[in-house]
Amino acid sequence: GAARRRPGAAAQARQRWRSDGRALQKLPVHMGLVVTEEEPSYADMASLVVWCMAVGISYVSVYDHNGIFKRNNSRLMDEILKQQQELLGQDCSKYTVEFANHDKADKVLNCQSTLKVLSPEDGKADIVKAAQNFCQLVAQQQRTYTDLDVNVLDNLLSSTNGFPDPDLVLKFGPVDSTLGFLPWHIRLTEIISLPSHLNISYEDFFSALHHYAACEQRWGK
Repeated sequence: GAARRRPGAAAQARQRWRSDGRALQKLPVHMGLVVTEEEPSYADMASLVVWCMAVGISYVSVYDHNGIFKRNNSRLMDEILKQQQELLGQDCSKYTVEFANHDKADKVLNCQSTLKVLSPEDGKADIVKAAQNFCQLVAQQQRTYTDLDVNVLDNLLSSTNGFPDPDLVLKFGPVDSTLGFLPWHIRLTEIISLPSHLNISYEDFFSALHHYAACEQRWGK
């Protein structure tokens, strides 16, 4: 908000965001933004997406357990584009986003970050659908049951085609659960819980990134 009110503040913020992204020891390639609250905020979620883009995160997934963002994805995109222009100013074209839902793909200028908006149907239901498709391939003798492995199932899942698994998930709200967010893909994901996405500040967002950069991931060892 302050960046929008003070002349020159937006430029200072952009410089800080770029510097912050470069200063981190590691930056997630794919970040999930999971809202477990009942009243999601388009403006606050758009701020989070724009911050992800500005610090250099390549893939962003937005999820709420009621599927509100996905049903209203055009409204969310409008808010993201509005905040791109307000917060990134003349640099806006450097931080463009591809809206990459598998049922709709709207590309804005030259893509640098890619956004998926997900709902519960992209989680467990997608795994069930993938299993059914594999069984059909077996029945048609195009596959055998011994072919099923992690890579085959990954290829059959449609919810994250072209996306790596999330490195980091920011979960917002009081519920101690990700409520169905991509259960197959977050086996090795770092999950950080924050009280709410409402009125979230950049400082809270960057603090979570700093925590992720400092954590040691043992990959199950």
